[in-house]
Amino acid sequence: MSNNTGNEHINIEVVLAMPEQQELVTVVLEAGSTLADAITRSGILDRFDGFEPDPKQVGIFGQRVAIDQVLADGDRVEIYRPLIADPKEVRRQRALRQAAGNSGKGRSRPGSV
Repeated sequence: MSNNTGNEHINIEVVLAMPEQQELVTVVLEAGSTLADAITRSGILDRFDGFEPDPKQVGIFGQRVAIDQVLADGDRVEIYRPLIADPKEVRRQRALRQAAGNSGKGRSRPGSV
């Protein structure tokens, strides 16, 4: 979108989702604006008391990028929250539980002879 002064503007969505609350804010910025500009302009962090984002935990459409990444019209800026559990550790624990459950001898599966 352009105006008469020659300044080009871009439309950006900024998203932050917590387990209990999700917010999506649309902002209009000048072309050349960064992720940091979008987050600041959106005011989205003011809606989440006590949440301090990690500048390395941001992205555009699910791809992590630097906080100083220049945005394009239509980008969706995502602020990622810290993981409660490490996914690799969760998978490892699940595999251990399954292995322990399958180790019983003499068990038969339903329908087996």
